Amino acid sequence: MAASDVLVIIPARLASTRLPGKPLVDISGRPMIVHVWERARAAGIGPVVVATDAAEVVSVVTAAGGRAVLTSDTHPSGSDRVQEAADLVDPDGRIGIAVNVQGDMPTVDPAAIRAVLGPLADPQVDIATTAAEIFDPATRTDPNSVKVVGSPVGPDRLRALYFTRATAPWGEGPLYHHFGLYAFRRPALKRFVALPPSTLELREKLEQLRALEAGMRIDVAIVARAPSEVNVPEDLEPARAALRAAQPPPWSMSR
Repeated sequence: MAASDVLVIIPARLASTRLPGKPLVDISGRPMIVHVWERARAAGIGPVVVATDAAEVVSVVTAAGGRAVLTSDTHPSGSDRVQEAADLVDPDGRIGIAVNVQGDMPTVDPAAIRAVLGPLADPQVDIATTAAEIFDPATRTDPNSVKVVGSPVGPDRLRALYFTRATAPWGEGPLYHHFGLYAFRRPALKRFVALPPSTLELREKLEQLRALEAGMRIDVAIVARAPSEVNVPEDLEPARAALRAAQPPPWSMSR
């Protein structure tokens, strides 16, 4: 898959209710959104754009050497923001795939960003995403850890049947933690954001269920580990500790 056919978009909303100013919070001396942008750029799959509702976020991304676009402050989800940004950056639709890297994953592995493209080699797949096997017992029962239930369709790949906050599936075998990386075919993204919220989406509070309920196919690339996600203030110190423990990434040293 050529880099010219992929656009990486990082949605970043400033007015987070659980962590106000989330994209700009300091993690190891830099705003969180800059960490995510650097890791998305290091994936090397295509140009990277931050899509935000705030001029302050545009300023810090630009100062770091990146590109950011202003989008509406009324979007109900990150996917809607990604759709607007894709149309702003590529109004003619020449780029076939939009990759959504959520802006609250400062430790996301560039290899995982690359892996999300794998399932789209199958023309039957509308949307691709990622998950990692759960080994921590507490995560298995944590409703904030979203699980994907799927059927194996190849090495390290599932066809998604359901996403849930519950501990599922039942019985012996691995559980998989789903996290926020998506690769959309552009027509699939456009269709998805035009759909009304679905019954199970509203119940589980998981927007990807809208796609499944509409008959869209989502396949899942299984990767080595899930990144630290920052949703509430209590998540900040674990993310900072993870970055302190890591060796300085080569891409941050070559800027």
